[in-house]
Amino acid sequence: MKKTKLLSLILSAALVLAMAGCSKNEKVAVPESNNASAQNTEVKNEETKKDSEEIVLKYDVTVGQNDVTFTDATGERVTIEKKPQRVVCLYNSYLDIWDSCGGTVIGRVEESEEKPVENAKSAESVGTASDPSLEKIISLKPDLVIMTTAYKVQKEMVSTLKQNNIPVIALDNDYKNDYYETVKLFTAVTDREDLYETQAEEVKNNIDEIIAKAPADKNYSVLILFASAKSLSVRDSNSMVGEMLKDLNTVNISDTEMETSDSKTFSMEKILEEDPDFIFVLTMGTDIEKIKERLKSDAEDNPAWASLTAVKEGNYHILPKNLYMYKPNNNYDEAYENLAKILYPEVFSK
Repeated sequence: MKKTKLLSLILSAALVLAMAGCSKNEKVAVPESNNASAQNTEVKNEETKKDSEEIVLKYDVTVGQNDVTFTDATGERVTIEKKPQRVVCLYNSYLDIWDSCGGTVIGRVEESEEKPVENAKSAESVGTASDPSLEKIISLKPDLVIMTTAYKVQKEMVSTLKQNNIPVIALDNDYKNDYYETVKLFTAVTDREDLYETQAEEVKNNIDEIIAKAPADKNYSVLILFASAKSLSVRDSNSMVGEMLKDLNTVNISDTEMETSDSKTFSMEKILEEDPDFIFVLTMGTDIEKIKERLKSDAEDNPAWASLTAVKEGNYHILPKNLYMYKPNNNYDEAYENLAKILYPEVFSK
């Protein structure tokens, strides 16, 4: 009897350990039938919720009476004094947010034609985002520099600027929740927290409504192409536009690829095999004609291209740069709505 009880205890303990191990390594299988779509939607929503919670805490903004503390994109906890007067911004998408949050600048990188900031026209140029002049920045005697760690050259400037007693806000925004947190940070630093409602809360509410209306049973397959004059590549759901399309209940055909980067190798063979319902193109660069030539030579001139479902049904779209290449910021809801109208005109174009 004692042996039986002991054996039962051992088996119970083993079962608990096995279940714990499974929960740590559990992978969600792609459903093979329509009956599994409801479960798949629940899993997707739960994953999105978890991802959102993690991203919301990315900068972990804490507002004090005279200063603001946050975790920057390098992982360092940073404290910035409120209401700086001599600000230099090295990234136009952040300049756009800073301006809408009540901030002003004395220095900036060269303006982008697609994303102008009227209030910063008189600011001195300190070079380009990919090649800013450290000497010029320091000569302006800024009391704050806003930058992105997406450019290696900017990331490498952080330590030098701090050695010169220049406070730095270094960010790396990828997703809509990063935008919300940046607005929280910037409105706190400018001491204009009243602007958070119009610049973030209203945008978020609009996006939430759009996502809630998106049909969950269509499961359209999508391809995101990234085109420059030099090459074509593919973006998955870990990219900015990829997140939008995932939120709108589509399936990105490149998510199954094993490459860890959000940028995947362009493969015509893979695209023909997957035959996406929609193709969206992002363009980078100012020479539009050369970009079109690249698209034509690498994709459109292939005899099989015209046989793709997306092409045959008129669902091949080149997206506007101001909403999808640059950060859409307080137009994030417009970016979502435009995609929703393309995907589900019967719901969003009424």
